[in-house]
Amino acid sequence: MTSRSTGGRRATGDVRSLGGEEALIQRYFAPLAAGYPGAFGLADDCAQIAPAPGCELVVTTDAVAAGVHFFPDDSPRDIGWKALAVNVSDLAAKGARPVAYVLAIALPEAPTDDWMSELAAGLGEAQRAFACHLIGGDTDRRPGPPSITITALGEVPAGTMVRRGAARPGCDLYVTGTLGDAALGLMLRRDPGLARGWGLDEAEARQLVGRYLRPQPRLLGEVLRRHAVAAMDISDGLAKDLGRMARASSVGALVDAGAVPLSPAARRALGRDAGLWEQIVAGGDDYELLVAVAPAAGAAFATEAAAAGIPVTRIGHCVVGEGVAFDLDGTVMQLDRSGWDHF
Repeated sequence: MTSRSTGGRRATGDVRSLGGEEALIQRYFAPLAAGYPGAFGLADDCAQIAPAPGCELVVTTDAVAAGVHFFPDDSPRDIGWKALAVNVSDLAAKGARPVAYVLAIALPEAPTDDWMSELAAGLGEAQRAFACHLIGGDTDRRPGPPSITITALGEVPAGTMVRRGAARPGCDLYVTGTLGDAALGLMLRRDPGLARGWGLDEAEARQLVGRYLRPQPRLLGEVLRRHAVAAMDISDGLAKDLGRMARASSVGALVDAGAVPLSPAARRALGRDAGLWEQIVAGGDDYELLVAVAPAAGAAFATEAAAAGIPVTRIGHCVVGEGVAFDLDGTVMQLDRSGWDHF
């Protein structure tokens, strides 16, 4: 894990009191590498990885930045969890088992000891939950908002990675968990007063905000590899990500809007404000899985997923043609936007 610094003023209570960036790496990040021999205690320039016999590596990269993916005053523990979780969610959609990750962190000034301790604690909680280890990365100081970029590595038996572009007409479409919670949670994070208008109690509002702060990757592994024809995680909203799957697979998709699974809190909010529907299917930050399954495999897929503690819901099917349509009791719903887009 390498480090570099552009110099600058020293903040009260910042981590340079520990002895500089090398000490920062050894104090906060090296413990996260313990237990992975190829990480070499983060004392080398590179890590060494070898997949299990008969397996292939699956690699993904995602960044989170203040003001885009998290609020600057969010708990560093939640930020650390989220940074790793959004990457593991991509691995989960491929049917991969998380193995390791590298981390590049860029900060505009030296962080405090408390901030770094909490960030490392959040990363530690996440990697224990997802059974992977930090094996390297980079620390950097530069102007701009704080950002954390993670490259996560997983493994699958050779030739079994689940692609997004293999769905076929007639495939049933399933999603894990419930959708829209994180998008509503983000709205509440910005304006807690919305909870009253939506008829939510404190626990329901906290649950929605929690879904935004701490995504829960759906690691179905072998269940997904055995039954999925195609899959991807839902990060930018169901409407947009289903559109991506449909285009990659050269199919269309028809969704039964009434079948989209909602938590009790989201259902209550939608009952008070029907305009939230678009936010639920296009708001993003769900980090649930979207899975295309052959009709004959649907029952087994649902049963095995439930046995793994992850409920799935059939929401529609793939059709000949192109585009995504949301049908509610015979009426095609129109969306003003399809989902989150950085540009």
